[in-house]
Amino acid sequence: MEQIRKHFEKNFNITPQDWQIFASKLVCKKFPKRTVLLKKGDTERYLSFIEKGSIRFYVPNADKDLTFGFVFQNAFVSAYDSFLTQSPCTYTVETIEDTVLWRLTYNDLQIIYDTTQIGNTIGRKACEDLYLKKTKRELSLLNETAEVRYANLFSERPELIKHVPLKYIASYIGVTPQALSRIRKRIS
Repeated sequence: MEQIRKHFEKNFNITPQDWQIFASKLVCKKFPKRTVLLKKGDTERYLSFIEKGSIRFYVPNADKDLTFGFVFQNAFVSAYDSFLTQSPCTYTVETIEDTVLWRLTYNDLQIIYDTTQIGNTIGRKACEDLYLKKTKRELSLLNETAEVRYANLFSERPELIKHVPLKYIASYIGVTPQALSRIRKRIS
């Protein structure tokens, strides 16, 4: 929980009173690698902070899963569209490695919004960050080659190489694992 407090103090200037309210709602959960946190069709009930580990978002497919997102340590994670609307999710959320999450329920987050000075600011900043990442990815898929997407991915998010299997990275940039292998040979 100390990691979250430091993150909030650094990024949001949270008061001790607001921190106490927020901390009282957090629950720590540990998950082994390859644990499905939310399967397609279920409703997201949590906004979580990753203390340790990594998570991927994907659309399950009969032929192959289509990975479209990763989240790492010291970041918030949620199937946010399902969380906000409290409706069934259209994709799956899974741990990539052993992961420790600090979780808030949807209802507890509403209480934090209503009873703290900083709650709405934290929510807005989290939304803005998710929106910017989503927009950047969409534009990359539309305007860049797979080779450029791969190169940019590792210059912008070097943690991927340490935590994410290559088959997930291939799916994320929109190529087959074999095509990714050729791209990696050309770049090396």
